[in-house]
Amino acid sequence: MDSLLNTVESELLTPNQMSLSLLESAIDLFGARTIDFGEVFVQSINYESLSLEDGRVKAGSFSQNSGFGVRAISGEKTGFSYCDGIDANSLINSAKTAASIARRGGGIKRENYSKTKFLPKYAPVDPLISMTDKQKANILLKIDQDARGADPRVEEVSASLTSSFEHMLVMSSDGVLAADIRPLVRLSVSVIAVEGNKRERGNAGGGGRYSLDRLLSSESPSRFAREAVRMAGVNLRAKPAPAGRMQVVLGPGWPGVLLHEAVGHGLEGDFNRKGSSTFSGRVGEKVASPLCTVVDDGTLFDCRGSLSIDDEGTPTQRNTLIENGVLKNYMQDKLNSGLMNVPKTGNGRRESYACLPMPRMTNTFLEAGKSDPSEILNSMDKGVYAVNFGGGSVDITSGSFVFSATEAYFVERGEIKYPIKGATLTGSGPEVMRNISMIGNDLQLDSGVGVCGKQGQSVPVGVGQPTLKIDEIVVGGTQTGS
Repeated sequence: MDSLLNTVESELLTPNQMSLSLLESAIDLFGARTIDFGEVFVQSINYESLSLEDGRVKAGSFSQNSGFGVRAISGEKTGFSYCDGIDANSLINSAKTAASIARRGGGIKRENYSKTKFLPKYAPVDPLISMTDKQKANILLKIDQDARGADPRVEEVSASLTSSFEHMLVMSSDGVLAADIRPLVRLSVSVIAVEGNKRERGNAGGGGRYSLDRLLSSESPSRFAREAVRMAGVNLRAKPAPAGRMQVVLGPGWPGVLLHEAVGHGLEGDFNRKGSSTFSGRVGEKVASPLCTVVDDGTLFDCRGSLSIDDEGTPTQRNTLIENGVLKNYMQDKLNSGLMNVPKTGNGRRESYACLPMPRMTNTFLEAGKSDPSEILNSMDKGVYAVNFGGGSVDITSGSFVFSATEAYFVERGEIKYPIKGATLTGSGPEVMRNISMIGNDLQLDSGVGVCGKQGQSVPVGVGQPTLKIDEIVVGGTQTGS
């Protein structure tokens, strides 16, 4: 931890004539007011993006962004000020601004700082320099070649390659001093295939918290190209989806995004403290099928949603949210855990230094069950097998959601009959969780493409689940019956 802290200090503070003692001075300003908690968060991010269209690498961008955010908490009131760029005068002025939410008087006494100890969840490698620009461009060109070669119906190919390298440091009045170095990469591929007057799209991609050379030197680029082509081909053969209440089987991996939206957000601490979640005040109650155990785990090595520490300096951990159908816990940051008088869970996250932290998911998934996936499909009388999802929305208060399937099949008497398109799943998160009757032994996390939005902030996340069967859910389509 000492070497990591020294590295971050030399990257973030020293070039700007800043030091840890100056951060302490900003925290000490809160002592003149009735502040319960004060914090300084410093961050820099290098970001790079390359994109391909029409067989050419058409666009590339690089940006460097650095700054700090200062937060003061007094009861349920929060004062926050941030600055683009890092300098001493702006830091002190920001601390004064944040502290202005409280009246003058006896404030906090700063605790002696203790360096946060944690086990790194990724190697601090800079993905931006792990390959040359020419190598990156050649990978994108190879993706275009592979996609077009896989199916003559492919008319359009687009691909993007993004990477970022973040340094962060947080110091707070409760004695926390923590730093981290975070890599993140992602490759996305999209194709359009045409047959007659039908045009269909297929998408694929992946990534994680590691270097670009690890992502691009493997078979991943060609595999993603072939997968995008396969999905486009499936959709070209697809028939209109049926509509009505029916059995639905969800495939493993990315379909866990439905769990993330319909259940995960409702288990974040701020919604439950305010009583706006359908799960508010229900700890200890049965909220799902006894087959269901839902976990949020930020400690998984190299995964997109993983963090060594959250953005408040709390080490991440494995949090069991629902166990055998019983609600056990919510995800918490410092503010909500303090107001609810419960432990922190390492889920305090923010998009950048210009944003306040809030309870957010990391890698959220449903644990594996005991059923064989083929057994689950064979048990279906008539219904939909949904393998991939696109966009969706959820109402936190009611738990109601709507999701669109991008790859789905009609199943009858345990046999996959044909692909379908235009299928949407509509329901209530708690109701769906109660209607889960079989869970497979094939737990998978998604390939590393998840982005979660909340109150205008976006953060990288992971989702996952095994194959599972929902006994009844509303499927929206264009045909009634089969």
